[in-house]
Amino acid sequence: MSNHLLSLLTQWRDLKDEANWVLGTVYKTEGPAYRKTGAMMLFSDSGHQLGMLSGGCLESDIHLHARKVVLNQKPATLTYDGSDEDDMAFQLGIGCGGTVHILLQPLTVENDYLGLVQVLDALEHHHTGYFYQKVSNKEIAARFVVEPRSNEQQRAQLLEQEDGLWLCTPTEAPLHLLIAGGGIDARPVAQLAHQLGWRVTLWDPRPANGRMEYFPNISRRLNGTASDLNAYCQQHSVQAAVLMSHNVTLDAQALAAMAGVQLKYVALLGPVNRRERVIEQSGIELNQLSAPLSGPAGLDIGAELPETIALSILAECQAAITKTSARSISGVLEKAGNVQ
Repeated sequence: MSNHLLSLLTQWRDLKDEANWVLGTVYKTEGPAYRKTGAMMLFSDSGHQLGMLSGGCLESDIHLHARKVVLNQKPATLTYDGSDEDDMAFQLGIGCGGTVHILLQPLTVENDYLGLVQVLDALEHHHTGYFYQKVSNKEIAARFVVEPRSNEQQRAQLLEQEDGLWLCTPTEAPLHLLIAGGGIDARPVAQLAHQLGWRVTLWDPRPANGRMEYFPNISRRLNGTASDLNAYCQQHSVQAAVLMSHNVTLDAQALAAMAGVQLKYVALLGPVNRRERVIEQSGIELNQLSAPLSGPAGLDIGAELPETIALSILAECQAAITKTSARSISGVLEKAGNVQ
């Protein structure tokens, strides 16, 4: 199950009136930490835990504090210092060694569930916004504002206001991926994307391809002509596309349909000479695409099997979406001579 906020809130919606709930939020970190500022988790007094606030080492202790919040109906702030031998975090065996600050807030009908129902509605309708929480162990306050994502604030941050300290967390629906081609090798792409919490649309006009029994977790199956793809992608906020029909004509038609769509990533399966044939047959110029065409698609991770090829492509997609380098964090590949 995905840990994206949409997935957590979707599960919570069906359970919210069956138990008393507490929202746990990482509002600050110092040093290394598994989850970063803005990470959220939901706890109930009947034992539910939705999401993660650490790598799994803190959740049981946080849940104990969450039960107290339910009883007292007052917010609480917790601090876990992984570098202090006397701190609970150290005793729990946290390996990161950093400090994590957590806010616990009760969710009730009286406080309108802190606006989480509105957050869920916005995410389901692909609207971006900002979720504000007052960091306090005395006052329960939160609000949600629907507005376009600001380039200046891509991550959660603490804000000093006249009435106290607030955490502002940007919210955004999961990535919407279009897969053009429903062959056997598209199955692990769709499955892995689903595990990442992404929304997946599959397009293939061929009746024998893209059968739903082989793609049980996709959001939608399209089998119309490629001429309908452009309008669909724009209307449903498709952000990434992988063209892998193994048919030059179909890939060319799908590529042409991507012109003018606000994509952050577009990839084409196959070697360079095939890419040139697809581009030529598409009849478009590459500058009509909103993102550079990745072809051959994916990162060089030695992928040979459909599953590793899927990993290669979606890893490159993730890096493109987040505007990161896709390089080894530790530099181990460079040290081993794998990267020049």
